Order: sequence, then structure tokens, then C-alpha cells
Amino acid sequence: MARPDEPIQPDETLEPFGQGRLWVIQKKQGYRFSLDAVLLSGLTDLREPEKVVDLGAGCGILALLLACRFPNSSFVGVELQPSLAALAVRNVRLNGFEGRIEIVQSDMQSLLQLYPPSSFEVVVSNPPYRPLASGRLNPAAERAIARHELQGSLELTARISQHLLGYGGRLYLIYPARRLVHLCRGLRLHRLEPKKMRLIHSLPGEEASLVWIEARKGGREDLKVLPPLVIYRGPGHYSPEMEKIFAYWSRFAENCPYACKY
Repeated sequence: MARPDEPIQPDETLEPFGQGRLWVIQKKQGYRFSLDAVLLSGLTDLREPEKVVDLGAGCGILALLLACRFPNSSFVGVELQPSLAALAVRNVRLNGFEGRIEIVQSDMQSLLQLYPPSSFEVVVSNPPYRPLASGRLNPAAERAIARHELQGSLELTARISQHLLGYGGRLYLIYPARRLVHLCRGLRLHRLEPKKMRLIHSLPGEEASLVWIEARKGGREDLKVLPPLVIYRGPGHYSPEMEKIFAYWSRFAENCPYACKY
């Protein structure tokens, strides 16, 4: 199947992911997706078929990666910023996922009116996690909103997730390890019980930089701490587990409508 033509603007890049299984348009300046999205897509576990919502979709990369891995599930990507939502729509169209991924441009508070309670089985999110008082605010508006708690916060993500999830529904997210206590407290305030956790280390022997969490709505207290994930085995070299995560999108190429190179 031929991939549709998608005009690329001078301020944009078009880059392959997963050996050309997916192609992603991003701005040269402004928000660009990070390794967090790749980690979250590789660690999220769906029990197909499920309805999944991505809070803070950015350019749509997380929904695209999950759609490749899980061909029998449907996805909604919610993005606050109109420019990024428009980019996500183009990326969905570029990769042929219009029938399975819907992009909604909305602030999270409005989701309480857009969707009735218990509309989804799974929420995935890489929420803004830099408090406004921490560090220099990114001068690019797209990046600042995506990374700092300007228009969203963990508390808001947890509150909206509680509304969107049915009983037993799951929330998956990536968060800074140094804010783990804040994360668990915020989730439990909204009846989202942490059930699984993995600490993520950049290199062997270094302290954890990130934490991956699976929380369940209405779950009982019973946290499983899984083995840590190490991203790099050495400078510039991914660990075997990261190589396995990157290989997902070659294994699931048949689930990508346009699994071919330009």
C-alpha cells in the first residue's frame, strides 16, 4: 500500500522510526518527542482489545507506537496545543492509522464533559513534571508547556484519569525518580493504586533517573517492584533490553499500514 504524500514545511523534519516502519513529522525547533515516549510504549501492556487514551499526545508518537504493537486496540490522543494536535493528525494520516487513532485538541479539564466516566480501559501519559520553580523555563512555548507544569500537572493527570478509567482500569506513566513519593501520593489521592514499578537508569551503577508506574483504579495495596531497566550499557550503546524495545516495531511491521520506506 502506498503511503500518502504529506507536504513537509521548511521548518519541519521527516524521520523514520523502527527501520522505516513509521515516519514522524516534527518541528526543527520547539517540542520534539523524547526517549520517554519510546520507553512508555515498550513497557505498556494491553489486554486486547482495549480503548486507550494518551493524555498529552504531542506529535502523536506514543499512540502510533502502541497502535503498531497492539493491532486490536483503539486510541485517542489528547493534546492541548493546537500546533502539536495538527501535527499529530498529520502523523496519524501519514502512517495510515486514521481508523484506529483519533486526535482531540482539548485541555484536560474539558475531558470531563467530552467523555462520560469509565470511557477507557487504559490511560497512558508522560505528564509535565518540572515544577515552575525548578530550573530555567524553556524559552520555546511548545517545549515549556510540554515539560513544565504550566497547563497541566500530576494532580490534574490523576484526577482526569480517575474520571476516564473504569473500575480496575490502568494508568501507565513515566516520571522522574526523584519525585517518586510525590507521584505515589498524588495517584493514591485519586484512588489510583500503584501496582507495578520499574526504576530506569541511564547507565549501570548510576542512580535512577526515571520511574515507570502502572496504577490501577480501585486497586488494593500490593506493589510489585520489577527489576530495573538500564538504557545504555555504555556511552552511545543501548542495553540489550532497550535494543529489544526498539526491535518491537520491526516485529510488528505487519500492523503498520504503510510499513515501507520512502
